[in-house]
This record gives sequence, structure tokens and C-alpha cells, in this order.
Amino acid sequence: MTRKSIPHPPLGPTFRRKLLAWYTRAARDLPWRQTRDPYRVLVSEVMLQQTQVSRVAEYYPRFLKRFPDIERLARAPARAVREAWDGLGYYARARNLHATAKCVARRHDGTLPETPEELIELPGIGRYTAGAVASFAYEKPVPAVDTNVARVIRRVYFGERGRRKREREIWRIAAELVPKDGKRAWRFNQAIMELGALVCTARKPKCRQCPIRTVCRTGKRLVSSPAKSAGEQGD
Repeated sequence: MTRKSIPHPPLGPTFRRKLLAWYTRAARDLPWRQTRDPYRVLVSEVMLQQTQVSRVAEYYPRFLKRFPDIERLARAPARAVREAWDGLGYYARARNLHATAKCVARRHDGTLPETPEELIELPGIGRYTAGAVASFAYEKPVPAVDTNVARVIRRVYFGERGRRKREREIWRIAAELVPKDGKRAWRFNQAIMELGALVCTARKPKCRQCPIRTVCRTGKRLVSSPAKSAGEQGD
């Protein structure tokens, strides 16, 4: 096996087909999935960092009503941004989002850049957020690896050894898995995140309900073992 090849089991088309079919049936109807507006995608991604989806769903429309575009946010006083964020916690996120808006308004004529390489240069935007905005707003065929995606890849490819795999290797596999077509890449990234959030959870993965268990090292072992219930397994 070469250094750049994906380890066993091979996933490819079967993995993507099963995952995307499941996503069509099971995806939650979340407001930020109904837009390709880069600013709105960015706001949702920043809010979702370390915050429950249900809480973000409550704050997201209110924040956008107050600051409907990036120019409006850039012009807002810091106190107003802090007030709009009040209750979400991790207030450095609000400060960074505000700083990003100012930077975009000043350097990019009010339009968020399209590529991860440009996005990651903005204040407070890390590798995941850069990939998410590029994929979800601009339909770029790039990976977006959050904790849910990393967990799925570790379990599928490496089983019990997955915890020891470095972030660099997880990102490499994610990049090889993403479809080259931008629209399918958007759905794939959303789908693998959703799988990690709803099925391949951290503490009690629902392996018997997982659409990709037949190609997953962890899932196949847990489902086939009479002594272990998938609902009793965790990281």
C-alpha cells in the first residue's frame, strides 16, 4: 500500500451512494442548509462551534435579522454584536466574526473569498470553517472535517486503532472521499457530518442503524458480535 492510498476497506462509490441515500431520507431541516449565501453560511458555522444545534437554530435567525449582510455587521459597534451574541457563549467567536466582517469589507469589497486558502487567512477562521464555507457556499469539492467527520472516518477505516490516527491522515482520507462535483461534494460533506451527529455518535453509536456499517470496520465488528450491543459502545 502506498503512502497516499486509502487503507482497507475500500469505500469509494458504495460508501458515497449509501451515505447520500441515507442523507436524503434522514437529514434534519436546518435553516442554514437552505442557503448558499457565504455570509449566512459563515455565521452558522461560527455559531455551531461548541454549541448545540437547537440553540443555534434559535439565535441564527435573530442575528441575521439584526445583521442581514456582512457590510451591516462590519459597520456595527462591538457592543451591538456582543449583545446579539449574548447567551451563546464563547464570545471570542463573536469578536472574530466581527473582525472577519471588517476585514472582508475592507480588503475583499464585502465578498467572502471562495477558496479555503483565502478563507483561512481571515480572523478566527480555521481549517474546518474554511472548508465548510468553500463547500457549502461555493460548492467547492473540498473536505470539511469537524469532530463528527473525524469520528466517522476513524471508525470506518481504522476501528479501534482510529483514536491514534493523526489529524493530517484523517484530512487526507476526507479529501479523497469528497466527490469532485461541487453539488455532490456539498451533499456528501453535509451527509457525513449528519451521520456523525445522529448515528455515529461519540458515546453510543447506533451501528445497527448505520447505512454504511457494511463497509465500516467498527460497525461490522459490533453488529456481528453477540456479546456486544452497538448501543453500548462509545469512544
